[in-house]
Amino acid sequence: MSETISTGQPNGITHFDLMRHGEPLGGRLYRGDRIDDPLSDLGWLQMRDRVEHCRQAGQDDWTAIISSPLSRCRAFAEDLAAARNLPVHIDPNLREIGFGVWEGLAHAEVPHTYPEQYRAFRADPVNGRPDGAEDMTAFFERISGALCRWADTFAGQRVLVIGHAVVMRAALVWATDAPLRSITQVDTEYASLLSLRWRDSVAQRPRVIGLQNHLSSVQPVPMPPPAPLA
Repeated sequence: MSETISTGQPNGITHFDLMRHGEPLGGRLYRGDRIDDPLSDLGWLQMRDRVEHCRQAGQDDWTAIISSPLSRCRAFAEDLAAARNLPVHIDPNLREIGFGVWEGLAHAEVPHTYPEQYRAFRADPVNGRPDGAEDMTAFFERISGALCRWADTFAGQRVLVIGHAVVMRAALVWATDAPLRSITQVDTEYASLLSLRWRDSVAQRPRVIGLQNHLSSVQPVPMPPPAPLA
């Protein structure tokens, strides 16, 4: 982690590109702040491919990288920062939301293992949280607060923020002033990119520039069908 924090121009346009990590080892799970699986080989490829898309579009002129402390984000952030000689800042406030007792379970397991909690969550994703899960409102406040603080630090610059699915959804809900329950209505694939822009330092919320989800050249390898039972 860099010890020096650069400062931008107070009245310039501030641009944050929020990128979700790629596929971790173990595939798709409820993987929040307790499980720290590293990226798979495909996950590394997905993130490198997204950066290459940004480079080809002329949208990779980042002056710094900010990352969640979890290894599925941090490892790539530090690798890219070293390759580009950029400062990297690790912010624990950008870690993923905690899923409580659902941590480590496949998505298909939860409705069967915790049917009542799952029904409560589907009915009210803000208040119907799994046992031991992080409060959604508190999570939303730590994400929006962290982005505001970093936007002040890097006013007038373009910064890459490497984080998680629900972190990106919270940022989109915050930027659009949408109801918090709509956080579950946003689709964020591996290595998706959300671009936000502050026009000046007094803006309370950024403007959403765009959400890029699917990568055309890098997709998960399809699993073979299960063998028939004997």
